[in-house]
Amino acid sequence: MKLAHVQEDRMYLKAFPHSFEGNAKDWLYYLAPRSITSWDDLKRLFLAKFFPASRTTAIRKEISGIKQQSEESLYEYWERYKNLCSSCPHHHISEHLLLQYFYEGFHHMDKSMIDAASGGALGNSTPTVARKLIENMVSNSQQFGTRNDAIVVREVHDVGASEYTNKLETKIDALTTLVNQLAADQRAAPSTARLCGICTSVEHFTDS
Repeated sequence: MKLAHVQEDRMYLKAFPHSFEGNAKDWLYYLAPRSITSWDDLKRLFLAKFFPASRTTAIRKEISGIKQQSEESLYEYWERYKNLCSSCPHHHISEHLLLQYFYEGFHHMDKSMIDAASGGALGNSTPTVARKLIENMVSNSQQFGTRNDAIVVREVHDVGASEYTNKLETKIDALTTLVNQLAADQRAAPSTARLCGICTSVEHFTDS
């Protein structure tokens, strides 16, 4: 609720200190009187104390160079990336670049799946469409578990090649169904319909 005739910055300045605890609260109350007179003052001093430039730079570098680990499922990778981005909310990286960095860190198999689901390449989609597609794939990937490659290798020896092959085929069939469904949904979405560049018809593409 916004109070009439009260500036938003003034509301932020009054409310933000109530979120402090521990060292942050001690730091706030030991500041010299009248050292903070605006919301910008509070942000600047808070970031200088708890997010020095070196830390911000390190987190930005980690965001841009993130990679999906061999033991990570798509769901785990997405959650780790979101936590990393939220740990530095002032990273000033555009939504488009955030999604591009996340995409570049994919395993080859996951990258192929999301390219197929996006109709060619995720980078050609708008940030809104790309994020929705990723979140849909992340949600659906949870049904496949979080078992890593090392566990799969042990399964070959533990349960025998025949049983392992059956399990692998089942997973491949499930993944194929998922990709086909995502691709169908993507083609059906009005916001992603392709038009002919000459006559704007939806009945054929320009190269046809």
